[in-house]
Amino acid sequence: MRKPLNLIIGSHNHVSYGASDEEFKEIYKRRLKPFILALHKYPAVQGTLHYSGTLLHWIERVHPEIFMLLKELISRKQVELLGGGFYEPMMPLISQTDRIGQIEMLTTYIRQHFGKRPQGCWLPALAWDQNMVSVLERCDMAYTFLPEEDFIQAGLSGEDLYAPCLTEDQGKLAVVFPLSSEFREIQAPVFTALEKIASETPSGRERLLLVGPNPANEKDMNDLFEDLCRCEAFVDFTTPGKVCKSKQDLKKVYFYASSEKEPGTKGVPSHPKHFLVNYPEANGIYSKMIFTGALINQVKGDKARKRVAQEEYWKAQVYDALLRTESGGIYRNSLRNAVYHSLLLAEKTTRKKGVFIPSLATFDIDLDGEEEYLFQDDHINFYVKSRGASVFEFDFLPKAWNYLDTFRANNSQVKEKRPLFKRMAFTDILADSAVPWAALADTGFAPETRDPRIRFCGREQYLARETDKTREKACFVLGPAQGSRAVDSIEIVKQYHLKKDALHVRYSLTNLGKERGEFNFVPRIDLSFPGEGYLYQRIAKITAGGREDLGEGAVEALQVLGLEFGDIKNELIITVSSDKSFDCRLVSIGANCPVLGVEKRFYQSTCMLPLSSLSLEAGASWSADYTLKITY
Repeated sequence: MRKPLNLIIGSHNHVSYGASDEEFKEIYKRRLKPFILALHKYPAVQGTLHYSGTLLHWIERVHPEIFMLLKELISRKQVELLGGGFYEPMMPLISQTDRIGQIEMLTTYIRQHFGKRPQGCWLPALAWDQNMVSVLERCDMAYTFLPEEDFIQAGLSGEDLYAPCLTEDQGKLAVVFPLSSEFREIQAPVFTALEKIASETPSGRERLLLVGPNPANEKDMNDLFEDLCRCEAFVDFTTPGKVCKSKQDLKKVYFYASSEKEPGTKGVPSHPKHFLVNYPEANGIYSKMIFTGALINQVKGDKARKRVAQEEYWKAQVYDALLRTESGGIYRNSLRNAVYHSLLLAEKTTRKKGVFIPSLATFDIDLDGEEEYLFQDDHINFYVKSRGASVFEFDFLPKAWNYLDTFRANNSQVKEKRPLFKRMAFTDILADSAVPWAALADTGFAPETRDPRIRFCGREQYLARETDKTREKACFVLGPAQGSRAVDSIEIVKQYHLKKDALHVRYSLTNLGKERGEFNFVPRIDLSFPGEGYLYQRIAKITAGGREDLGEGAVEALQVLGLEFGDIKNELIITVSSDKSFDCRLVSIGANCPVLGVEKRFYQSTCMLPLSSLSLEAGASWSADYTLKITY
């Protein structure tokens, strides 16, 4: 007699490229090791496992004994190991060539180390678009998995939510298994729950459940497996590969493009590209990926160089750095740093030594429908937006570091809001003298919190007045705004010039009103370092009398000509200076995010607020030259 329940016990674990060794150890201790040991102890229970390539590689190096145990479980056909993208990319965001390459990279690794090619594929972030079917068929992957919510969106209900289905694209076919919402994560005791489901299943029918155990330690895992073994009277433990071979007459279904919900959000899964709108920082990474991929495709005649660039590029496609995940995801500067590091290494690899020519190019780098300006020399990239005429990416190639890889949030901001503005450099602010420093650091991100005493020029459209690509110069003009405030009458002329590892910015402010205007001018600059505090940054002020170190935790420097930031990890100095003295406030920017249920703060950047108090008669002008320079 056939048993009413087919049960697939599955476990998916991944640690992002760029994560610390402690994170690998934590996942290994809490989830991976207890599950594998329990499987070995209870041979009646079959398991389906997916581990990302980064995690498998770490296990191979650090815990070869578990690697050997995995081999034994696979050889005795108790465990089925799934394939997927080696670096856990969000598949709908990358090209078909990269999808195939990432899947084949993990497939090759599994075949070489475990002697068996995977039959099925796990989709990172459960991100789907219908043309994934052709990719799965091309990679010889017979099946994959999607959440039960995706099946409901596709129009299925009732018993159809507990059975695999067939889906198609361009004549190619793949089997899709539903991940049961009832038992996405299970803990002991489960006997009563499974017995109830079995009793409710119509006679002669089977109900397929895919479940993912999540006990916290080895004892809890053993208790769970003891409970599962008690269910053998009405449960058949199986694997998706065996189900695929035995199932016929599968219902054909077409699924909407979707991805896994972010932690703490409600409703159906979202479109896999929605987060590019919710997070401008994610769009920055995605745009950089598109740009870097184009550079790699232009490499001709040097397969070795192209292959090295390609692998660095694949490392950067990890989905964790693009949206909020249980481990923090995009909120964590360490993950974003790792992504930019790989993208910049890939970009460096595409350049032939000794033949790179400094340049100024214009094109839509961030995919917003407007042209941006890319200043490049041998060591530095500066990307400037015409809206706000601000620098939104600042790359130092010798260290493969983006000093504008920051995040907009601050501790004072409401965490649920997602203002669509990114922290940048030389973001211009005109404000009443009574506006506090903190408002200047946070202004411009959430439209509903705008201060009427502040003219935030970062959201205004500057006009490109003059571009000299040969000399790497670009000039932008912002006219007066509508309004009666003193700051609304101010015109800003702003010229960028890249020369010898330094970006020079010349400002000219003119009062085009009929009355004298008094206001503060702040070209806000956010710089993202490897961390905050004296172990990561040493800051000094530059005055007419010389250079003086600021103590750890210093937040203010008055009447200075510049600030010097010593980056301890990258062993270089970034200097922001001016030919006019200014007062400066430093604000450490952090972002709060729950990580496995615990609220944590992640450092993002050091916000520099160079303030000049101005009083301009009608028709009068003020000018200043600022320089952002790297010394190494």
